[in-house]
Amino acid sequence: MIPIVNEDAPRRPLRADAARNRERILVAAEEVFARDGLAVPVDTVAERAGVGVGTMYRHFPTKEALFEAIVVHRLDELLELTRADIEAGARGDGATDRFFAFLDRVGEQVSLKHDLFDALGAAGVDLRSSYGDRVAELKRAVQLLYDRAVAAGGIRSDLNADEVMQLVMGVCHRPDGSPADDGATRRLLRVVCDGLRVRS
Repeated sequence: MIPIVNEDAPRRPLRADAARNRERILVAAEEVFARDGLAVPVDTVAERAGVGVGTMYRHFPTKEALFEAIVVHRLDELLELTRADIEAGARGDGATDRFFAFLDRVGEQVSLKHDLFDALGAAGVDLRSSYGDRVAELKRAVQLLYDRAVAAGGIRSDLNADEVMQLVMGVCHRPDGSPADDGATRRLLRVVCDGLRVRS
């Protein structure tokens, strides 16, 4: 089983140059893995990021650690955008549109990162356990966005947020469990959103 480095644990902040290198590696890794698949050597990622292999391994000692960091990085970005939606919603700004925008973002992330989730699961990495605080915050955010959209009269109230998320997760996969392509995911998400809307 791959040891987990829990990013919620206190640690010294990275120096500015080290933080920039880490960000460059994450961006490069996403591009390389999306283009060439997860089996590509990490040396290719380092070359794409413009850093040495030693720098690469200082930040991410295993490929699984790199996979994990990409997923958590995207989760943090999703949470940041969702927090902004919640703050704007508190001012009464477009609760229904914000909820549907959130569903689009979730669908995009799940569709793009499906292979990473599978690879981490095969390596014994349990993101839900390791990053429980983030997952719990995201669940609370989904429920709040859903409740506000219902209160605004924009979406049906006979479901709950967990059931809506089950629908979203479902459209991101084919019947055999493999990831759906991005075009199919977007089309099916539009069907889900249409089904959730309250018709005037």
